[in-house]
Amino acid sequence: MDSANKEQRSTSLMVWVRLARVPFLTASIVPVALGTTIAWVSYGIFNLAFFVLTLIGGICLHLGTNIINDYFDYKSGCDTINAEGLSPISGGSRVLVDGLVKPQAAYIGALSFFGIAGLVGAALSVLVGWEILLLGLIGVVSGYFYVTQLATRGVGELVVGLNFGSLMVLGSYYVQTRNLALSPLIASVPVGLLIAAVLWINEIPDYAADKSVGKNTLVVRVGRKRAADLYAFIVGAAYLWTLIMVVLNQMPRGSLLVLATLPLAVKGISVARKHYEEPRSMIVANLSTIKIHMLFGALIVGGYLLDYLVRLFW
Repeated sequence: MDSANKEQRSTSLMVWVRLARVPFLTASIVPVALGTTIAWVSYGIFNLAFFVLTLIGGICLHLGTNIINDYFDYKSGCDTINAEGLSPISGGSRVLVDGLVKPQAAYIGALSFFGIAGLVGAALSVLVGWEILLLGLIGVVSGYFYVTQLATRGVGELVVGLNFGSLMVLGSYYVQTRNLALSPLIASVPVGLLIAAVLWINEIPDYAADKSVGKNTLVVRVGRKRAADLYAFIVGAAYLWTLIMVVLNQMPRGSLLVLATLPLAVKGISVARKHYEEPRSMIVANLSTIKIHMLFGALIVGGYLLDYLVRLFW
């Protein structure tokens, strides 16, 4: 009996992991790590407790957003009718469609994560400043209304890029330094562009389902072919921005480590432009974009640390 209960609990946990899209949490870990790193290399400041709180808040905000998006896509019928875009990457988690979790439970779960994020934001606002509460509130509101209001108006990609780019990087920096500055905003731009690219490339296989329920994302508005071309522009802009900022001495030379991810970018762009009408073949581009964002983020953090060490010892 105990063994059966443990197996059931394990299965239930994995279902929620799938619903919450836990493997995508790098989208919130990268900007928090970047903002904290810039604070440290700029001022030698690192408060572990504040970092952990910021990370918990960012992750809970992300989890709530993922679950509520699945909930609203299920309620609209978008995920139910999506026959083309089904893959481990796009098409939703399918947890609600498959009846593995009740919609009401998913809704309560999403609100619970938003609630935790709100409590963390409130605690940090008392400890470091009210600006954090404002940034957190923007994240919660935009996360909740992403599917029903933002995506349908064609601004969802922009909001996601800002939330998981500028908002999180600047917020993490502010938590450590209690200052707002231009340097974390500059560094956040390519991170925001690449998380927007992750969302963008995932929307191409979902094109038909999204269009049929009136979820008029930018991809739906411009069409698959143009979306594939714009995807190339978004990804390329992340590298071009980094290069220009290094030349202008607004980002450290170590940031050029991100160029090591260029082969992945070329692969993703090539697949997207050739197979934008073939959702199954697009999986390669989807995975490449996720890897680009994760590795680009890790390398840009490493670049700031490398530059700091060079200045320290030489």
